[in-house]
Amino acid sequence: MTLTQSLLLLLTVLGTSTLSGVFGMAGGLVLMGALLLQLPVPQAMVAHGILQLAANGSRAALLARHVRWPILATYAVGALLAVAALQVVQVAPSKPWVYLALGIVPALAWLPAQRLRLDAARPTHAAACGAAVTAMHIAAGASGPLLDLFFARTSLDRHTIVATKAATQVLAHAVKVLFYLWLLGSARQEAWLDWRWLAAGAVVSLAGTWLGGRVLNRMTDRSFLRWTRWLITAIGAVYLAQAARMFAE
Repeated sequence: MTLTQSLLLLLTVLGTSTLSGVFGMAGGLVLMGALLLQLPVPQAMVAHGILQLAANGSRAALLARHVRWPILATYAVGALLAVAALQVVQVAPSKPWVYLALGIVPALAWLPAQRLRLDAARPTHAAACGAAVTAMHIAAGASGPLLDLFFARTSLDRHTIVATKAATQVLAHAVKVLFYLWLLGSARQEAWLDWRWLAAGAVVSLAGTWLGGRVLNRMTDRSFLRWTRWLITAIGAVYLAQAARMFAE
């Protein structure tokens, strides 16, 4: 990776971590697409997971008093069940399929949350959330809109939503990193990981998290929910176009 490419990716990390700091998602979708432009799928998944661990981990730490820990604990049970199943399937998606999945994920935000009646505060729903989100993370690298479906009907305020989702994403990204490192090792592929670049990216993501938190404090709950849906829809449309182009080649 050239110096110019590294600098562009670092700017992308700053922008996407700021975006996630505001909306609790969307940034991961953008960063995953940017990394896929430069790296093979397994390496992009590992790099994305490490950078998002820093961003989500710092966000969860800054908002730790707002995290609903019982939700996280039950979520982890579902996540472990998903990992056990995926180890048997051994998912290894190609770039076009990852872009397609990234394009479909935002469409989940338009599902009728009122009819689905999903609520992460309910133990069974939190476990289902952990299983579904973890599986989507491994298949597409990101799953923000899917995660959001489980928080759309809660009575939580925007700070608690962002904090709790950040905590669940820490777990999801950790699982993704371990899964793809194992996949790279079992396939005996060279795992490209420039740890200096990743360390710089982690620091930059912390700055983005701080900036995003300041913006979040200035938003209302109503504008927070409205802007989230339209933002991720635009991102999804770009990825669907990219997938169509790659499948046509």
